[in-house]
Amino acid sequence: MSQAEIVQHSNNNEKVRAFFKGAAAIIPLTVAVLPWGILTGSLAIESGFDPVQSQALSGVIFAGAVQLAIMGMIQAGVGLGSILISALLITSRHFLYSMVMRKNISPLPLRWRLALGFLLTDELFAIANPGQLKRFDRWYALGGGLCFYLGWNLATLGGIIAGESMDSLDALGLDFAIAATFIALVIPTIKNAPVLVCVLTALVTSVICQVMHIQAGLLISAPLAMVAGFAYAKATTKGES
Repeated sequence: MSQAEIVQHSNNNEKVRAFFKGAAAIIPLTVAVLPWGILTGSLAIESGFDPVQSQALSGVIFAGAVQLAIMGMIQAGVGLGSILISALLITSRHFLYSMVMRKNISPLPLRWRLALGFLLTDELFAIANPGQLKRFDRWYALGGGLCFYLGWNLATLGGIIAGESMDSLDALGLDFAIAATFIALVIPTIKNAPVLVCVLTALVTSVICQVMHIQAGLLISAPLAMVAGFAYAKATTKGES
C-alpha cells in the first residue's frame, strides 16, 4: 500500500469515526423526541392525511412544531397563505442557528451546505454549534443530523401505524415530550448569569403570552430574552470596569 493510499485510508477512518460520534451524541435527544414523532404521525392520520402524505410531512418538512401547527390549522379550515406565514414564523429561529453556523458551513461545497442546512434542527444545533465543539467537523454534524432524521421518521411511521389502529392517541400525554425536549436542550446552556437572565425572561414572557392567548408568543419572547441577556451582560461588564 502506497503512502497516499495509507493517508486516504486514515482519512476515511477519521470520517467514519466522526460520523458515528455525531450519531452517538444525538441519540439521547432522538430518544427524547420519539413520543413527539409518534404523536405527530398519529395526528396526521386523524387530520385526514393518508399514510404516504403523513410520512412525507416528516420526510420533507422535517419540523415537528410546524407539522403540528399545520395539522391544527388544516383541521380549523385555515387558508394556505396563513399556514405558510405561520410556518415561516415558527421556523424563524433556524435563521439564528444558520447565522451562528455560517462561519463553519459557508466554506463547504454546495452539496454539504444544502444537506446540513436541511438537517439543521434544534437538536443538531445543540450538539454541533461552535460553542459546543472545539473544531467543527462536517462528518460529525452529518452523522448527528442523519441519525435524528432517521429517528424522527421512524417515530412518525410508528405514529401512523398506531393512529390507524388506536383512537385518541393524543390523550396519552405524548405532547409532554415537546416540552421535555426543549428543557433538555436549554438547561445545559445555562452556564452564566446573562444566559440565566435570557432563559428566565423567555420563560416568563412566553407564559404571559400563553395566558393572554397571544399567538406570537415565540416572536415576542425570543427577542426580549436576547435583549435582556445582552443588557445584563453589558451592565455587569461596566460595573466590573
